Amino acid sequence: QVQLVESGGGLVQPGGSLRLSCAASGFPFSWYDMSWYRQAPGKEREYVASISTSGNTNYVDSVKGRFTISRDNAKKMVYLQMNSLKAEDTGVYYCRVSSYWGQGTQVTVSS
Repeated sequence: QVQLVESGGGLVQPGGSLRLSCAASGFPFSWYDMSWYRQAPGKEREYVASISTSGNTNYVDSVKGRFTISRDNAKKMVYLQMNSLKAEDTGVYYCRVSSYWGQGTQVTVSS
């Protein structure tokens, strides 16, 4: 069965950095595009970034230049490096493949 397990969230001050990880299993990882989404308190879940099987990346405008998505096909991992974090980046971050979601990891940006 498909499993996605996120980790790396936490509390960080504005301007700080975090690196989120998503460990994937149960499907041929290298065959699939992977994505990160987030959900802020009281808001809809929103797209953050994605990476294709060939390594092409896309980002929502609000994180361009600050976040970097990457993947390691050998380890079946996808990462989200988040720099220059802002309070508005606070939320639960989810890893997604096709119609499958991880359980999420909480990111809180606060002084």
